[in-house]
Amino acid sequence: MTVVLALVVLLLTMVIGVPIPLSFMASAVSMVFSAGLPFESLIPYGFSKMNSVLLLTIPLFILAGSIMDKGGIGKKLIGCVEKVLGRFKGGLGVVTVVSCAVFGAISGSSSATLSCIGAIMAPRLEENGYDKGFIGALISSSGVPGILIPPSMLMILYAWMSGESVLACFLATLIPGIILVILFSVVNLVYARKNPNIKVYQAATALPQVGGKKERGPLAAILMPVIILGSIYGGLLTPTESAAVAVIYAIPVGFLVYREMNLKTFKDSLISAGKSTGVIMIMLFAVMILSRLYVMNNVPKMILTILTSISENRTVILLLINLFMVIIGMLMDDCSGILLCTPILLPVMKELGVSPIQFAAIMGVNLGMGNITPPTAPLLYLAGRISGAEVKDMLKPALTLIAFAWIPTLIITTYIPQVSLILPQLFGYIK
Repeated sequence: MTVVLALVVLLLTMVIGVPIPLSFMASAVSMVFSAGLPFESLIPYGFSKMNSVLLLTIPLFILAGSIMDKGGIGKKLIGCVEKVLGRFKGGLGVVTVVSCAVFGAISGSSSATLSCIGAIMAPRLEENGYDKGFIGALISSSGVPGILIPPSMLMILYAWMSGESVLACFLATLIPGIILVILFSVVNLVYARKNPNIKVYQAATALPQVGGKKERGPLAAILMPVIILGSIYGGLLTPTESAAVAVIYAIPVGFLVYREMNLKTFKDSLISAGKSTGVIMIMLFAVMILSRLYVMNNVPKMILTILTSISENRTVILLLINLFMVIIGMLMDDCSGILLCTPILLPVMKELGVSPIQFAAIMGVNLGMGNITPPTAPLLYLAGRISGAEVKDMLKPALTLIAFAWIPTLIITTYIPQVSLILPQLFGYIK
């Protein structure tokens, strides 16, 4: 009864528009009072769990993504990808997908990716003959692989909550993220071939002139992901140190190299990153208390009992768990979803023989799919606002992307463990 009340409070508060961190806290308070637990003992527990250097990675990557957006680095990355992939019919859609994946991998935020890359690419796609509905659906889906391709803020949160290696989680989601990028690109190319209005995009052949001088080339922008990823996988820096280097590198590039950042935009970046970090940290505190209460009330065992009462077939149980995570992704953002699902479902997946490292990839794909699945689809609505597309026009292309990209990737990730585990095994994180 205590658990049911807590879930009802959580869902009800979210439905009526209460901010998600406060919804988590309200759910925890309802469990405390209904079970007669000492709330004062849970507050120190929440603070102690948040005393982690790893969590410093989150505000640093958020700030790096914000500086990239305001400092013109995102535009340069797009320009670089355009020169390689934008010279054939449908190539501009592939540019959108790949640029979102690269930018999202650095910023770690699908929302930031949509805001930056989507705002730049949506007008170009429309000018090139793409329908607004397809533009909104493609941009919303393309923003998600960035949370799978490392370094990923989502996987940092999962590693922190599960106690697994951050690098192992990064490696587990890399191949599923690449699969999604490939499948999105294929769906886009098929669409472009069938749409006679789409033209071959004519990228600029020369750098434009600014103040009588050539505009700076993309080298400084390209070096950013190379430095970040190379330092992590080369063992030179931890993810936290790499995030700090990303900020230190992005600031002079934005100010001095591309000169699109000034003191005002830098201040805006700091304020935006501070707001996002504050929301996440409040949510982390609330979720740690809530997860502790879940464990105390044997919620994972209760869920496993319910699932096995429906079917004892492992394949069916995994399918039901995937469906649950997609629904969670439809109701809340990816960070909130992973914080809620990890303490509840990780013990269940272990009982089913699923590696925690594989579960990182399964959860990332599920929550990303939920974020663009109608009728709620938070990322789909955000992409609609950016592209100017109506929701009704985005439904068919969104469902097409789900059917031919998301669902195949989810099936592969769930039922073929080696897709997620081969890289962690190769790098020695799994024996």
